[in-house]
Amino acid sequence: MADLTPLLAYRWSPLAFHPTEELSAADASSLLEAARWAPSLGNRQPWRFTLGYRDDETWKRILVNLPERDQRWAHRAAALLLAGHVEPEAAPADGIAYDLGQAVAHLTVQATALGLHVRQVLTVDRAGLAADLHLPADVRPYAVLVVGQLGDPLSLPADLVAEETGLRRRRPLADLLLG
Repeated sequence: MADLTPLLAYRWSPLAFHPTEELSAADASSLLEAARWAPSLGNRQPWRFTLGYRDDETWKRILVNLPERDQRWAHRAAALLLAGHVEPEAAPADGIAYDLGQAVAHLTVQATALGLHVRQVLTVDRAGLAADLHLPADVRPYAVLVVGQLGDPLSLPADLVAEETGLRRRRPLADLLLG
């Protein structure tokens, strides 16, 4: 493997989160600061986040809008973070999802630097999140980031243990290059 910073090499999206470890306010601020400094087309910074800490009202509202399969493991996370973007009124929407992805990627790398893990959930009830979180009309929910310390994989429901403990796989580098 090519020389890769450990922040990327050791980044991992687990299902098993520690059920009692908390996300400190300083770490949460650090994650959001990393997202704030992500590259953005025309410096529009269209990303918006809603943060819920384990068992607070925001966390509960985010959790119920995840698919049941994901609720079974996400309920152990220290925090749930809704990632969304602002829909432009008249300007072209080019780059908005790309910009949000950049912000989430920066946040995820920062989490690794802090010894935290992030798993992204894209199959969410977007309309439910918008309503339950009373989001502004121009903010579109996109993904939920599940954040916390690594937990015991054997604490997961039996059908998820194999997925959690299996080898990480990536396509060979040659598969990524076209032509």
